[in-house]
Amino acid sequence: MAAARRARAGGGGGAGPRFGRAAEPEPAVPQGLLRLARRSGQLNLAGRGLSHVPEHVWRINVDPPEEAQQSLSFGAADRWWEQTDLTKLILASNKLQGLSEDVKLLPALSTLDVHDNQLTSLPSALGQLENLQKLDVSHNQLRSLPEELLQLPRLRSLLVQHNQLSQLPEGLGQLLSLEELDVSNNQLTAIPSSFALLVNLVRLNLACNQLKELPADLSAMKSLRQLDCTKNYLETVPPKLATMASLEQLYLRKNKLRSLPEFPSCKLLKELHAGENQIEMLDAENLKQLSSLCVLELRDNKIKAVPEEITVLQKLERLDLANNDISRLPYTLGNLPQLKFLALEGNPLRTIRRDLLQKGTQELLKYLRSKIQDDGPGPGDESPVTAMTLPSHSKVNIHAITTLKLLEYSDKQAAEIPEAVFDAVGSNADTVNFSKNQLREIPPRLVELKDSVCDVSLGFNKISSISSELCLLHRLTHLDLRNNVLTALPEEMEALKNLHTINLAFNRFKVFPSVLYHLPALETILLSNNQVGSIDPVQLKGLDKLGTLDLQNNDLLQVPPELGNCENLRSLLLEGNPFRTPRAAVLAQGHGCTAGRTLRSRIPS
Repeated sequence: MAAARRARAGGGGGAGPRFGRAAEPEPAVPQGLLRLARRSGQLNLAGRGLSHVPEHVWRINVDPPEEAQQSLSFGAADRWWEQTDLTKLILASNKLQGLSEDVKLLPALSTLDVHDNQLTSLPSALGQLENLQKLDVSHNQLRSLPEELLQLPRLRSLLVQHNQLSQLPEGLGQLLSLEELDVSNNQLTAIPSSFALLVNLVRLNLACNQLKELPADLSAMKSLRQLDCTKNYLETVPPKLATMASLEQLYLRKNKLRSLPEFPSCKLLKELHAGENQIEMLDAENLKQLSSLCVLELRDNKIKAVPEEITVLQKLERLDLANNDISRLPYTLGNLPQLKFLALEGNPLRTIRRDLLQKGTQELLKYLRSKIQDDGPGPGDESPVTAMTLPSHSKVNIHAITTLKLLEYSDKQAAEIPEAVFDAVGSNADTVNFSKNQLREIPPRLVELKDSVCDVSLGFNKISSISSELCLLHRLTHLDLRNNVLTALPEEMEALKNLHTINLAFNRFKVFPSVLYHLPALETILLSNNQVGSIDPVQLKGLDKLGTLDLQNNDLLQVPPELGNCENLRSLLLEGNPFRTPRAAVLAQGHGCTAGRTLRSRIPS
């Protein structure tokens, strides 16, 4: 008898599709599970290896149960005509390639979950489930959505992420009850204009598509609190989006933004994620509009300066500025009362010691606050030129020289540095910034600072050779010569025994400067975007403090296996070179682990 019941259960009371499959019979749906579903209104068939849904599942509220056909003597609990209609059906994580049109036999369904299957299409009968509130068809192989979906008046959650959709139905805006829509990880290139009608939408996920622009009509979504546009091709954000008064979380990571959007009406915005873009500047006026912001994530951009106005973000708890081009911080950053996390690694910071950065956020903020007190202007002093003063607005300022020990004459497009600048500083400057001018040689009077200067920036000029004056700066620790026209370095630079960091990116070097092998204190060599064809791993191993070597976008035809012996080298960047082995994917895993072992394994025994 039990065997007969199992057989009937497998067929759903009729000649089901499993009969005749002798090889691997389809897993049966236990009758006990169906009985429970009739009482609870919920049926969970997730992870059962189903390649199709048995017919008796669709007919669970239509046909009488098997027990009723066998016996008329059953208790109140088994009175099937009094039992509940199915409202929740979970078919997730099976092997379904399609759904039957018989889904219309479950008109009371409020939740249908078929995520993580192999569906290539959806039945039009879904449009007859007028009580459906949540539909999850994510992680399938759908190429389109049926127009009938637009007939679901009560649908509140539609999840279609991780499919193969290249477009959405134009009339999607008809789903007026929709509160959650996830279309991420598809192949969408445009958003239907009817999205503007989704005035009840609270969460919208557009991440990981191929969107080049957002329709300005999105601003009509007055209830939207979370918008995720991560990993698209956005270059701008429509100004009208700034009127979305309910927006609390905005994700714009991994796009092509060159500036931070303006948000004058987003008074409730708490989280702004815009990392991995091409943002170069933070506009002070834009920051003033974000008074409720708790999280600001801007890592992996090209930001050069942090404005003093960042202190208006009094509720800020997390600030991520890692891997930008920031050389100085405003000391007033220490005044942010709620700040618990501050990420600054990967920036060419000159005024803050590296060991201080490694002590954590609270110690860093404490240091910044102490500098505010130390460097505050006295009565009668003119307003100080801080480290964040725009170079184009600065003059020779005695206060900046005496207090910050900073000699700055940058972004002037000057062919030479005025004598008055050196006359004003005397010999008392730790940091010199002559970047973004038209200099063709090292200023000769720089040698007057040989007993004090530690940091020199001469980037973005037209310098073609290094004179002997620079080689006399025996206290020099940081030297920035990027974006010039250098082809070689003089051997006299061997005298710079304290040099920790040198930036030679975007010059015209065809060979690795040999003098660098003789600077034992070097920790960072940045030589990307040149034409270097080879490196000497044996001499490089002698630089036992070297932790970062950036040779991206050069002409390396091979990577010497002996590089694997440079075990202190934590970051080896070689992308954009024409070598074929080892594979770029191996090197991308980090020099200190897989890449290092791979290189060492190639050393001839």
